Amino acid sequence: MQNLWSHTGRGIAVSALALALTACQSMRGPEPVAQASIPSSYTAAASGTSVAEQGYKDFFADQRLLQVLDMALNNNRDLRTATLNIQRAQQAYQITENNQLPTIGVSGDITRQTSVNALGESKPNTTYRVGLGVTSYELDFWGRVRSLKDNALDSYLATASARDATQIALIGQVSQAWLAYSYANENLNLAENTLKAQLESYNLNKKRFDVGIDSELPVRQAQISVETARNDVANYKTQVAQAQNLLNLLVGEQVPSALLPTQRVTHITKTTAIGAGLPSDLLNNRPDIRTAEYRLSAAGANIGAAKARLFPSISLTGNAGYASTDLSDLFKSGSFVWAVGPSIDLPIFDWGTRQANIKISETDQQIALADYEKSIQSAFREVNDALAVRQNIGDRLAAQKRLVDATNTTYKLSNARFRAGIDNYLTVLDAQRTSYAAEQGLLLLEQANLNNQVELYKSLGGGVKANTSDATSQPASSAERKAQ
Repeated sequence: MQNLWSHTGRGIAVSALALALTACQSMRGPEPVAQASIPSSYTAAASGTSVAEQGYKDFFADQRLLQVLDMALNNNRDLRTATLNIQRAQQAYQITENNQLPTIGVSGDITRQTSVNALGESKPNTTYRVGLGVTSYELDFWGRVRSLKDNALDSYLATASARDATQIALIGQVSQAWLAYSYANENLNLAENTLKAQLESYNLNKKRFDVGIDSELPVRQAQISVETARNDVANYKTQVAQAQNLLNLLVGEQVPSALLPTQRVTHITKTTAIGAGLPSDLLNNRPDIRTAEYRLSAAGANIGAAKARLFPSISLTGNAGYASTDLSDLFKSGSFVWAVGPSIDLPIFDWGTRQANIKISETDQQIALADYEKSIQSAFREVNDALAVRQNIGDRLAAQKRLVDATNTTYKLSNARFRAGIDNYLTVLDAQRTSYAAEQGLLLLEQANLNNQVELYKSLGGGVKANTSDATSQPASSAERKAQ
């Protein structure tokens, strides 16, 4: 019997090896091709090397902002969660990689039993065993385990790219929140100066009313302007506090007052001309596109694992060691024993469950493909939107500055004519409102201009590197890995 099992076991091992060499393959099928059209150029003029190649420490100009960004990268909870997700995915990949190797462990046991001989006498027996064992090692004939490993690797790479995308978004959000604090303060200063001027006009009109020069109407008109300015002051104080609260949330701790802008920020970057590079650069620089690509590849690996479940799975269990009825003779010659036990799982009829799992995996792949195509389309839309603003913001700023100069001059002339008794106060009131609105519009446009520079840098994929000289650590795409 032992010889028969020995020959049988040897035959199974040889057959398994031959089958493994010929049949072990991935069953994931052909990879889908993205249908998202990649433009050959952007909708607006954008020449030069992509600004995304610059590290954020070389792109941003203000040292206070750079310190705030470093604080955010160290303390932001969303980024910390993204980093922990990378560690989790890395360990999950390690587990699936280990599943391709047999698990070996030390085992030992003591068995106490009784046996009855031919005379009906009961005799106790004790057996001691110790050895090494392989527990349920699956022979990956159809690539199921390997497909699961590929899925785990793609999931890990997708998580790493998602972390980079989170960092890019965080740098943009912190920079814009920092600018929002600056311009909320600047609007507050404008409102306070306007309130001061309105109080002076109110006091002047009240004196003219008290001495009988004018009626009560100019006094009430001036009072309306005063209360409106007071409301704006209170509103901008609220905006300053809210901007600081948002900045503290994004940074993950209280930002020191020394790092907050005390005056209006007039420039945000050291770069004079912001280049967008080639459209093909966008696919390499945007980590969210790589994330979608890895998830698409992971979905393909799931198809391979699901298809492999249609075929038989063979597992091996075995052990080798020593056994003896006497503990003192356990490791002596003649007590060595071994055993091997292959098992096969052959699907016959499961009511279509395995076929349904394949259909689900294929549908998941189509969903991942649609997400991948949309991520490409969204990336180009964000860049084109930012370039569209960039193309016209200079003309808008120039026109708004001329408007501010004209309205300020009009206000000064109207005020002088009112004090000289030539015009009534309604002309002054209208000129002051127009001038105030023009000043507010200029601040809004200046902030939009700076925000647009940050938005273009972010939408192009800038912010992964700290310094321009840093080497990129982007892993190879799924297509590149398959070609290797």
